[in-house]
Amino acid sequence: MKPDPVRIGVVGSVNLDIVASVRRFPEPGETITGASVERHPGGKGANQALAARRLGADVYLLACLGADDMAGEALAGLTQAGVNLDFCRYLDGYNTGLALIWVSDEGENKIVVAPGANAAFGEDQLELPHVDALIAQLEIPQDTIIAAARGNNAFLTLNAAPVRPLSRQLLERTDLLVVNEIEARAVGAELTGFSGMIATTYGRNGASLRQGGREIARAQSPRVRAVDTTGAGDTFTAALTVGLIEGLDPQAALERACLAAAISVTRPGAQGSPTREELAAFTPD
Repeated sequence: MKPDPVRIGVVGSVNLDIVASVRRFPEPGETITGASVERHPGGKGANQALAARRLGADVYLLACLGADDMAGEALAGLTQAGVNLDFCRYLDGYNTGLALIWVSDEGENKIVVAPGANAAFGEDQLELPHVDALIAQLEIPQDTIIAAARGNNAFLTLNAAPVRPLSRQLLERTDLLVVNEIEARAVGAELTGFSGMIATTYGRNGASLRQGGREIARAQSPRVRAVDTTGAGDTFTAALTVGLIEGLDPQAALERACLAAAISVTRPGAQGSPTREELAAFTPD
């Protein structure tokens, strides 16, 4: 008998991404022409929810959006994929989150975010489904994440991005902390006594997983041609969480997360995460 899908709740942000593709990034004060512009759904919460859903999880998104025309556009991909949106709230007087993204020919990016309703996501808008794991990021208030963690005994993954000081209360409740190299340096001093797992991503050089001061897994990323790296960390976070909750050992879960992230950067936009079937069919360049 096929096992039931794991249930993942994502407490986080939803944005509409305005993406400008440029040959190179401008210097301060410089104007560059010839860019092309596209609109993509985004926000770290939405990205992670979609990535987990595409890997077969039953996913519930807990988020706040503006009562505006951008909300439906921002949620379009999640609606199509079957993410449960019953726990999303629409706030009068706020815009849906908006991200302005530059992407260079090398696939690197620079991002400016206007959080809108994401910043107004308070405990009073929070309603919790029963789930096996919660995933959260730092594009919403930490007090809301803490309230979600207290209201649910599920495994908690915290993606510490965008980087900011971490609440001790939140760290004490976190089972898996996901950071990139820059975020790892920024929050390193705050992790004294942290007992959970720490996944550190190194871009094209893969990732490591540590617990109790020792490395328990390390994986390389397959070589691919990067088109847009915007959502790679979100894909990695979701894939690692789903793998661990499904019962994969840390090494296998980390390898699958690195593969999923690598596939995601070959596609434009922040929501290029692969399905389980695409993972199985992948062949490196």
